[in-house]
Amino acid sequence: MSNEPEIARLAACGVVPVVVIEDVHLAVPLARALLAGGIDVIEVTLRRPAALAALETIAREVPEILSVAGTVVTPAQVTDVKEAGAQAVVSPGFSEAVDDAMRAAGLPWLPGVATASDCMRAVAAGRLTCKFFPAEQAGGTSALKALSGPFPQMKFCPTGGVGLNNLADYLALKQVICVGGSWLVPADAIANRDWARVTQLAKEARERVKALRG
Repeated sequence: MSNEPEIARLAACGVVPVVVIEDVHLAVPLARALLAGGIDVIEVTLRRPAALAALETIAREVPEILSVAGTVVTPAQVTDVKEAGAQAVVSPGFSEAVDDAMRAAGLPWLPGVATASDCMRAVAAGRLTCKFFPAEQAGGTSALKALSGPFPQMKFCPTGGVGLNNLADYLALKQVICVGGSWLVPADAIANRDWARVTQLAKEARERVKALRG
C-alpha cells in the first residue's frame, strides 16, 4: 500500500462516501453529517459545476475531514482540484497524462483499473494503490481475487455497486483497503437536507467496518 498518510486515512476509515453535489451550500452540512457518523473522508466527484466550489468550501470550513476529488480525468482538472484544496485525487481510469500531472501536483492519486492491462500500466507507473471501477460490473470480488494473482503488490478501493449488502465480501479481501460508494450519501437525502439520515448511514457503515475488522 502507498505510504502517503492520506491513503492511510482512507484505509483507516474503510468506507469512502462518493458524493455528487449540486449546490455548494450543501457541502459543509453534508461533510459535518458524515463526521457526526464517524466518517472523516469525503470524495467530491467532478460531475457537477458546483464540485470545485464544494471542494474548496469543505477544505476551508471542515478541515478535519479528508477532502478527496473524484472523477478527475484531465491534467487541467488536477490543477483545478489542487487549487481548490483537495488532499487526494481519484480517477475512474488510468492515463499517463494525468499521472504526469499528479506527480507535478504532489498529491496522492488512486487511478482506476478494471483489467489486467490497466493493472500493468499502473504498476509500470509505480501506482500500486488503485480504484477498482466499476467494481461489480467488472467482476466484483472474484475479479479482484483473480487480479491479485499476477499483481500481489497491488491494493484496491472497489467502487461501483458496493453497498452494505456486499461490503463484507470486499473488505474480507486482504488486497482491499477500503470501498467507495454513493449509498452513504443518497441524492434525495442531500436534496432534502436530511442530514440525520446521512449521519445514520455513516454510523451503520462504520459499525460494519469495525465489526468486520475486529
